Amino acid sequence: MKPDLIRLSARYLAALRKHLEPGRPASPVPALRLGRRAVGLGLETLDLARVHEQALVALNLSNRENARVTLAAAFFSDAITPIIETHRAARQSKIDLGRLNDTLNQRTLELAAANRQLQRGILRRKSVEAALKKNGEHYGKLLRDSVQLQEGLRQLTHEVLAAQENERRKLSRALQDEIAQTLLGINVRLITLKQEAHGNTMGLKQGIASTRRLVIDSARSARRSARELKKP
Repeated sequence: MKPDLIRLSARYLAALRKHLEPGRPASPVPALRLGRRAVGLGLETLDLARVHEQALVALNLSNRENARVTLAAAFFSDAITPIIETHRAARQSKIDLGRLNDTLNQRTLELAAANRQLQRGILRRKSVEAALKKNGEHYGKLLRDSVQLQEGLRQLTHEVLAAQENERRKLSRALQDEIAQTLLGINVRLITLKQEAHGNTMGLKQGIASTRRLVIDSARSARRSARELKKP
């Protein structure tokens, strides 16, 4: 037997003997102290029961049934109270620990779910950023293409205006040549009419009519050319 257990057995025997003395008031304090000591030594109910049994043998009470045996049983009941309370506290601690573990497991599941949701959010954010980057590149290309198209349009407009201006110059020169030729023809006709005016009245009338038609045709041609020049 270990020294601590031997000393506890001796103290238990002495305390039980005093407890059983006639006329001594029953007090649970000595038994409770012994029980707490037993708890400190790591003893269980069965271990303290053996100590109690040894004390009963030493006091010659193991085979008797009388009032002293009843008192001894009450002493043992008080002595094991701290052990029982320790067990009860241990059971309660175990229950509390189980609850804490359940809570921890629940929190772990919630944290895992939140982490998965966070990961999905990160993936969505990266996807959106990639899409925005892609769209930005696409819009940048569209902008560059638009600038190039505008530049091409300005160049084409310049070329069209230049072509129209050249066409107007050509029409203007053609009109001037036509008018000059017409005026030259009128001048030749007038000279001819002047020479024929002395004796050929009929020929003069016809010449005047022909010259008039030439003037009218020349005026029409000039108006037509002017309208062509006014077109955009």
